[in-house]
Amino acid sequence: MSKDAVSMPANKKDPEPPGLAQVRFLTVAEVATMMRVSKMTVYRLVHNGELPAVRVGKSFRVPEQAVHDYLRSAYFDAG
Repeated sequence: MSKDAVSMPANKKDPEPPGLAQVRFLTVAEVATMMRVSKMTVYRLVHNGELPAVRVGKSFRVPEQAVHDYLRSAYFDAG
């Protein structure tokens, strides 16, 4: 190894991106309950790109703020 190379332990994790620790993720079922829609509707929103989500294994997790943003942008004032 050259004297310029920096050695890091193999178990050292990359630093966490700023703000990620404050993100609250919801399951599809939790989002469906919040929005009072079916889980299939939430899956459609995710697959259509209307609702951002993170894939964790075979499941999706939706940032809580994304749900609030989606509802805010979808708000319809009938008045």
